[in-house]
Amino acid sequence: MNTHQIIIVLSVAATTLVAGCANTDTRPSTSSSPSSSSSYAAYGVIEEIDTIRENDGIGGSGIGVGAVIGGVVGGVLGNQVGAGTGKTVATVAGVVGGAVAGNEIQKRTGNSGGNDAYRVRVRLDRGGYVTVNQRDIADLRVGDQVRVENDTVYRY
Repeated sequence: MNTHQIIIVLSVAATTLVAGCANTDTRPSTSSSPSSSSSYAAYGVIEEIDTIRENDGIGGSGIGVGAVIGGVVGGVLGNQVGAGTGKTVATVAGVVGGAVAGNEIQKRTGNSGGNDAYRVRVRLDRGGYVTVNQRDIADLRVGDQVRVENDTVYRY
């Protein structure tokens, strides 16, 4: 295998490794949930509703096109530096650095391919709080009395 082939293999391996760190969990995320049972129900009042950006799965933070493009560009630029082993190290560092930079740029520009979702914080009648992320809030408003069931907030 020549140096050019090694660089390509290492670039693909590094990009795959970075992309493998993506969160692919598509379940709605909750915090302070009093029960892990899916049949849990509680009542309370909405304290806060925030719009959030999601990547295909609610709360996901997957690595996408930005990381791949950044990795390729970083690998090409790194390959222009040095000679021999130094060139290989620079190429791998360029791939990893480019992937991280590309992912950050994608997140900051909001071009993550995701949709808007909503983070609803509910103060429970029996004390405590629950936060639920969901795609649609219909007619929910701050101050509404609600039921939280199966990781979804419903007005009653």
